[in-house]
Amino acid sequence: MNLNNILLSDLTVTEWYGASTLIPSANPQPVRQAQPATLQPEPPQSTDYKFLGKNNRHLTIIVDSPGSAFLPDDQLGFLTKILEACRMNIGDVAIVNHDTTPVVITTLRQQLQPQNILLFGVEPTAIRLPINFPEFKPQPYDQCTYLYAPPLRQLVGDTAEAKLLKSKLWVCLKTQFDV
Repeated sequence: MNLNNILLSDLTVTEWYGASTLIPSANPQPVRQAQPATLQPEPPQSTDYKFLGKNNRHLTIIVDSPGSAFLPDDQLGFLTKILEACRMNIGDVAIVNHDTTPVVITTLRQQLQPQNILLFGVEPTAIRLPINFPEFKPQPYDQCTYLYAPPLRQLVGDTAEAKLLKSKLWVCLKTQFDV
C-alpha cells in the first residue's frame, strides 16, 4: 500500500476535520493558520528559597505549613527537640515551607546543597522528585538521602497515634544520623 494513495471515508474525514470540510458553505470562513500550542508554565525556579536556620550541616527540612512563615510554635518546639536528640540545632538545618514557596527539588539542591532532606507532609513527587517512596523509609537518590514522614502536626501531642509516629521517626533518624 502506498501512503500517497490512502482513501479515507467521509465519516473519518468528518470526525478528524469537522463537517465543514465536506459540505461547501454559502459563506466560507477565511482559513486561519494554526497557532503554536502553549505549554503550562513550570513554577518559577527562583533560587532564593527563604529558610529558617543556617544550613551548617546541609540538612534541609521541607514542611507544609499553611498560614505560617515556617512553622507554628508547637511544631517548631517539637522539631527542635528532635534535632537536639540527633545532636543538632536549628543552625544546622534549613527549614523550607513548601506552602509559602513551592519547592522544585533541582532548584533547592542548587541553592542549599543538602546531603539529607526530611519531608514532613510533603510527598516526594510534590517537589518534582522522579521517584516516590513510602513514609519512614530512608531513600538514597542522587547523592542525597531523603526521608518522607507525616506532617509535623500529626507528630505533636501525646495521643497513641502521635507516639507511634514519633517512634517510627526516631528509629529512622537514629540510623540516618548515627545517633
